Amino acid sequence: MGWSISLGRIAGTEVRIHLTFFLLVAWFAIIAGARGGQAAAVDAVLFILAIFACVLAHEYGHVLAARRFGIGTRNITLLPIGGVASIERMPEKPTQELIIALAGPAVNVVIAFVLFTVFGAGVGLDPAQLENQTIDFTTRLAFVNVMLVVFNLIPAFPMDGGRVLRALLSYRFDRTLATRIAAGIGQAVAFGLGFLGLFGNPLLIFIALFVFLAASHESYAVALTEATKGAPMRQATITAFSTLSPQSNVGEAARLLLSTTQTEFPVTDGGGRLRGVLTRDGMIRALSESGPDTAVLDVMERDVATINCRAPLEHAVTTLQQSGHPLIGVIDDDGRVVGIITLENIAEYMMVAQANREWRPPAGRLRTE
Repeated sequence: MGWSISLGRIAGTEVRIHLTFFLLVAWFAIIAGARGGQAAAVDAVLFILAIFACVLAHEYGHVLAARRFGIGTRNITLLPIGGVASIERMPEKPTQELIIALAGPAVNVVIAFVLFTVFGAGVGLDPAQLENQTIDFTTRLAFVNVMLVVFNLIPAFPMDGGRVLRALLSYRFDRTLATRIAAGIGQAVAFGLGFLGLFGNPLLIFIALFVFLAASHESYAVALTEATKGAPMRQATITAFSTLSPQSNVGEAARLLLSTTQTEFPVTDGGGRLRGVLTRDGMIRALSESGPDTAVLDVMERDVATINCRAPLEHAVTTLQQSGHPLIGVIDDDGRVVGIITLENIAEYMMVAQANREWRPPAGRLRTE
C-alpha cells in the first residue's frame, strides 16, 4: 500500500503503518495538550498507541486463523481508521470464512475480559467520556475494545460482520448470491449511517461512503472470481496489440496512442520478451517534462508480471490484481509475449459472461454452445 512504511515482521507477517497514522497521533496530542498540558498530550499519545496495539492484535487474530487453513497473509497495514490484513484469499468454505472473520473480534473480547477482570477496569463508562483523562487508562481501553467488537460486527463489508453474514448465507445459497445479499444489506446499513451523519456527525458520513464502496467492491470481486473460474486464458487475452521496442521514444509511442485504442504499450526486445510497459499517464508526463525524444526505457514501468498462456484465467486475474500494474503479459513456453490482459478487458469479459448466462433461447429453440 502506498504511503506506508514497514515496521518489520511479526510472527512471519510484515507490519506496515500508513504515514497518515502519524498525523492522527499528532492531532490528538495537540488537542489534548491544548486542554491539559504536556501530561495530557503524553497520555493521549499512549492511549492512541494502546488502541492500535489492540487493533494490531485484532488483525493477527484473522492472520493466525487464516494460517490455520493454509492461507497466507502478505502484510498488515495500520491506518488511521483501523487495520487491514491483506489475506491472500478468503476461503470458499463457509465455516472457514466464519472462523477467520470472528477471530479478530474474539481477540478484542479476550483483551476486554482481561482488562475488566485482571486489571480492574471499571464498568458503565459512557463512550462520550473516552477522552476524559480523569478516568483511568485501563477502563477507557477496555471500553474501546468493546466498541471495536460492536463496530466490527456491523453486517457490512469490509467489517467482519459482513463476512460473517456472507458465511452464514453461504450455508443456504451459492457464494455469489450470498455475497450479493450481504453487499445489499451492507449498502442499506451505509445509507442508514449516512442519514444519521447528516444530523451533525461527519465521521458517520465518511464511514457510510467507505462501507458502500467496500460492499460494491466485494460483490464485484466475487462475481469476477466466479466468472473466470475454470475459463481458459484465451477467452480474455488481447492478442491484437501494438508493442514498442527498447529503441522507441515517447513521440513514437504518442503516435501509436492516437492511432490505436490502446492506452498501455508493452515494451518488448527482439526476442519478444517483455521489458516493461509504457502507460498513457507516463507517456503524457514525459511529453510535458522531457519531450518526445525521451527514451521509452527511461519512463516505462518495469518488473511487469507475466503469466503462461496455459494457466487458468482466474490465476491471471489474481496476478493482475496483485501486480499493481495496468496490465500483465501473457507468454508462451519460450517466454515470448503472445498477448496482454488488462483490467478493462477482464471487466468486458465479465459483462459478456454475465450476458451469456442470462440469455435464454426462444421457446422451441435449442441453445447451442
